[in-house]
Amino acid sequence: MSQNNQVSRKDYKKKKTDKQPEKKGNAGKWIKRTILTLFTLVLVAVIAGGLLFVYYAASAPEMTEDDLLGTFSSELVDKDGEVFYTLGAESRNFANPDEFPEVMINAMTAIEDQRFDSHMGVDPIGIARAAAGFITNRGQISGGGSTITQQLVKLSVFSTAREDQTLQRKAQEAWLAVQLERQLSKEQIMSLYLNKIHMAGNVYGVATASEEYYGKHVSELEIHEAALFAGMAQAPNRFNPYVNPDLAETRRNVVISVMRNEGMISEEEATTAMNTPIDEGLIELSQEERNTLVFDAYLWNAIAEVEDKTGLNPSTAGLVIETNLDMDAQQRVFDVLNSDEYVDFVNEDIQAAVSLVEAETGKVRALGGGRNQQGQREPDRTTQIKPVGSTIKPLTTYGPAIESLQYSTYHQITDEEYSYPDGTPLRNYDREYRGQISLREALVDSRNIPAAKVMNEDLETSQIEEFVENVGLDIEHFSNEGTIVPSNAINASTTPLQLAGSYASFANGGNYTEPYTVSKVITQDGQEIDLTPETNQAMSDYTAYMITDVLKDVAASQYNTVGIANLPQAGKTGTTNFSTDEQDQYGYPSDSVPDSWYVGYTPNYSLSVWTGYDSRAKGYLSFNDGTRQIPRHIYREIMAYVSEGTENSDWSRPSSVTEVAVEDGSNPAQLPGPNTPSSAIVSELFVSGTEPTEVSRSFGEELSAPSGLSADYDEEADELTINWDEYQLDSEDESVSYNLSVNGQSTSLSSTETSITEPPTGSLTITLSVSAFGNTGPESSISITIPERIDEEEEEEEPEEDLEEEPEEEPEEDEEDTEEEPPASEPDPSDDEEEDVPEETPEEEEPEETEEPEEPEEEPDEDEE
Repeated sequence: MSQNNQVSRKDYKKKKTDKQPEKKGNAGKWIKRTILTLFTLVLVAVIAGGLLFVYYAASAPEMTEDDLLGTFSSELVDKDGEVFYTLGAESRNFANPDEFPEVMINAMTAIEDQRFDSHMGVDPIGIARAAAGFITNRGQISGGGSTITQQLVKLSVFSTAREDQTLQRKAQEAWLAVQLERQLSKEQIMSLYLNKIHMAGNVYGVATASEEYYGKHVSELEIHEAALFAGMAQAPNRFNPYVNPDLAETRRNVVISVMRNEGMISEEEATTAMNTPIDEGLIELSQEERNTLVFDAYLWNAIAEVEDKTGLNPSTAGLVIETNLDMDAQQRVFDVLNSDEYVDFVNEDIQAAVSLVEAETGKVRALGGGRNQQGQREPDRTTQIKPVGSTIKPLTTYGPAIESLQYSTYHQITDEEYSYPDGTPLRNYDREYRGQISLREALVDSRNIPAAKVMNEDLETSQIEEFVENVGLDIEHFSNEGTIVPSNAINASTTPLQLAGSYASFANGGNYTEPYTVSKVITQDGQEIDLTPETNQAMSDYTAYMITDVLKDVAASQYNTVGIANLPQAGKTGTTNFSTDEQDQYGYPSDSVPDSWYVGYTPNYSLSVWTGYDSRAKGYLSFNDGTRQIPRHIYREIMAYVSEGTENSDWSRPSSVTEVAVEDGSNPAQLPGPNTPSSAIVSELFVSGTEPTEVSRSFGEELSAPSGLSADYDEEADELTINWDEYQLDSEDESVSYNLSVNGQSTSLSSTETSITEPPTGSLTITLSVSAFGNTGPESSISITIPERIDEEEEEEEPEEDLEEEPEEEPEEDEEDTEEEPPASEPDPSDDEEEDVPEETPEEEEPEETEEPEEPEEEPDEDEE
């Protein structure tokens, strides 16, 4: 090592010691630099934010007096062009600033904008909160931070849709709010705001709400009434006292509490107001308001759709909204749900949801959001996410299996004891197993285990995801994890409206169109906005047709509850379950269920029906009281009505599908063999090109006539020998037996030769056939003539008898007999023979008696075979 590079231990330690003070100094410098860097970044952010605010503000739209007053109403028209609802200003009562009582103004400022009197249109604290929300919500404002002035600007100029609450929009609101504060007084701003806010249903403005809810002028409002309206401003339909009285009362009392804390009312006034029942003073809905309940769910779905797709506010924008509403069908839906004329609902608490979608176009023709509605915009159950039970099976299991794996409707699945991958056991509804069954039987009878096996053992997750997304289903709703899980084979969650739309893709040859209520919007300046969604090929036509063919069996088997004469239709039932703990807790019977579904479709319409209770604690559905069958009854009443007078041609089988007769029980599918009985033949559907080609031999091969049949008679031995060729089967596991018939006397043999001693004389017909697999083939046949044999004992006796009878009877024949038997005239040799005969005859006759039963002695061998 070089001398110059050598460092002693002492020198090293010294160098380390010398460096330590330098490190402390560097740490201090590092902290200072970090602080300076952060300060610089904050300063840059503030400057950049300011510049960005100026940029956004510069692009803010102009706000006019018409915008503030909101004088433009919107008209909604049905599919026939008839106006069925006017939304907005025409139903609004305006009040002047001096007509609003102080209690109303205090209630609104207490809950919505406590610094209203002091700010210049924006609230810095609120803006900071909104900015934080922007960061944590990926560019979306989570809410809060808006002053009453900003809310007025938003209601007048901007969309109220949640997705439009961006930082840019917030900046523009703030800028316009500051400008508005310079132009108008606080009293004017408050008055405009109170006249514009939505008060549930088609009620806009506090003055209108005062008349509609309490039948009084706004100036007469009391504390509890003013507090209710102030509380409704945040979520008018949620806190509607007609629809959700409990929520409305809770919200009202929050406002009263804040008013008391802010010194706006006394403790005594607060207590009195809080103790006032929420329904005190409320008047009944007007007849006009009640008429709108017929189409209430449809109306607010259409309004929300316009807001979401255009960003326009139908209540102020003066639009013509062309909907897809079939008013005739809508009235029928309302009537079926709200009377016992068509369906026995058992009690008033059972709820229902109905969604009617045109299969080819995706147009929503009618919606039933619930029963016994008390006011507008009650909870719409057609858009609520609900567990759908077995109605999901065609969408998560059998549809993907046919689409991706090209399963046939005959595809065999073993229904047997089964557990999910995590070990959780799964059972069928009847707690039984059926062994090997077809896909058709598994789906028609809604067997759980076959569905779970196909989804979890045969399909890839990606194949399922692609299929369900193509038919518009949101996988995030399928499970708590927001992903496909093993139990999705038999249950998942979606909305009744979306379920009807997904099933419509089966009815429409695999084409999917998102269900929509509005086709077109015409703005005040005449601009037309087309809202028709695109139609996409969600699946192959063979998948749609084959699923439909199976579901037609479901519709036909539902105890005639959905059957409609001359109407081709398909459908699926579904139920969900209570846990054992829930049944014990609520005292429900074992067959109780919380939800019951029927989703069915024709070539023209797809219709989903859900029934249940809004709370699992409120009640259950059961077979015993008929409530589990209610969805099918609702479906039948509505589908029969809307199908009247329409062309209802059955679905045509596409060229991609081939119908094939197969032998039931074969696995994989085989064509029937020649001996397959008709009872074992089923007709099933296959994707063209995947049909079975192998012929089944379960019931035997096609048997032919045996060959080589021959017969030989040994006159000296008086024995007939019959031979034939051995019959060869293709199957090595089966043997044949031979069926031999001689002049109609039959026997069964296993060998290829047999002998008959002293066979019948004369012409003999011999037939032979083979039996195997429980069937008998065609016969081979030959003939042989056996000469008359000479009986020596008869030669001695018969002439004497003949001679005695000759004069009296047939002399000619006796002469012939005498001529034929010349040995009778030679007694000596005959006597010698007769002496031998008695001794030899028993010996000759004894074999005859033992040989005759020898042929059937072979029958036990056949039994053993």
